[in-house]
Amino acid sequence: MLTLVALGSVNASALIVRLHGKALSYEPVRGAEPAMRAFTQPQGKGGSSSKQVAYHGGPVMSSNTDYALYWDPTGGAAYPSGYELGLDRYFEDLTHDSGGNQNTDSVLTQYSDEAGEFANYDVHFGGALSDTDPYPANGCSAAPICLTDEQLRAELKAYVEAHELPMDLQHEYFLLTPPGVESCFEAAGHSCSAGTKHPGYCAYHGSISAGKAVLIYANDPYVDGMNCDTGEEHPNDNPSDATIGGGLAHEHSESVTDPELNAWYDSRGNEVGDKCRTFVQASEFGEPLGKAPDGSNYNQLIDGDLYWYQQEWSNETSACAQRLAKLPKPPTVTRVSPKSGPAAGGTVVTITGTSFSTPATVDFGGTASPEVTVNSATSITAVAPAGAVGRVDIVVTTTAGTSATSAKDRFKYKKQKQKR
Repeated sequence: MLTLVALGSVNASALIVRLHGKALSYEPVRGAEPAMRAFTQPQGKGGSSSKQVAYHGGPVMSSNTDYALYWDPTGGAAYPSGYELGLDRYFEDLTHDSGGNQNTDSVLTQYSDEAGEFANYDVHFGGALSDTDPYPANGCSAAPICLTDEQLRAELKAYVEAHELPMDLQHEYFLLTPPGVESCFEAAGHSCSAGTKHPGYCAYHGSISAGKAVLIYANDPYVDGMNCDTGEEHPNDNPSDATIGGGLAHEHSESVTDPELNAWYDSRGNEVGDKCRTFVQASEFGEPLGKAPDGSNYNQLIDGDLYWYQQEWSNETSACAQRLAKLPKPPTVTRVSPKSGPAAGGTVVTITGTSFSTPATVDFGGTASPEVTVNSATSITAVAPAGAVGRVDIVVTTTAGTSATSAKDRFKYKKQKQKR
């Protein structure tokens, strides 16, 4: 039995469904209205009526090793030339730039769970996997080859267990089927993938319990030429652009921040990707960064490669974002040497700390040093100005702010001895 249990407006959001005891979150095809107008409030702690996503008690993925699982039986439908390489390259590019702020993965790092884990930008590509098992008999009838979510789950679990692959909150499996291999949530086939006669979703993500383990997965059917991406912006001139922009990037982000569908979503059930699935370029994709050689726009530059896919919601800015704007940190002072000098000034002081940058000013008890040299991000040399006898704080100021005072930044002006 399929039950629609949550989500937002008919113009912008996915739906969460509960299916044979499991929850799934899907991205609707463009222009499709949710099948149900009466939505129910998601249950769990931390619910909020604000437009922010709120925490509901579940885990996030503190790191994610991603596998591209191609279901490719002998004699089955073929993937287009370059398709698999294009998808593999996307995961490899995310891995290369991991830890930076070049793309939407950096937006996710603000979300944490009650265990103190953050949805870090810590991506690894586990590799491309090939499943050569034959497709089972059709479980649904909305397409010539039509498989239910239950059949997909069974195959995923069997493949992962047979190959002794990890199942936990640090690994995710993206099931990628070729053109003509479609799916529906259930046998009745009222809500199915974009290439069926009942198109409802572009992709979805969920989890599978396996004893004490959990298998995190996303179903990403082939969607090129269908009503899932813009149909215009394919900067790599490859059908993989449609899969990335029309579902995979969306499900990747929501899996990291809400792998078991009980962590981060707003009061209407929208996850971080759903809130930016607006079908309006300014909010869904943001400003293009430039034009690709084929004339397409791109808004993500990852390891030098060009991509066009939706933004993700940021609670920090209350808006959709292409990347997290990391503000520079203010400087800190952790040590000064020497710690004293004559009140007449002139002592050359080495200041050790963090986040030093040019230009910088150095004050000794409120009086600016006449000569400052920024040696590195952790070292500054400054000449002490004249000052009154006693202890003062040495304070460093850059464009990012001013260092906080502490016992570690103290400098003592001494009374000069009189010559006899």
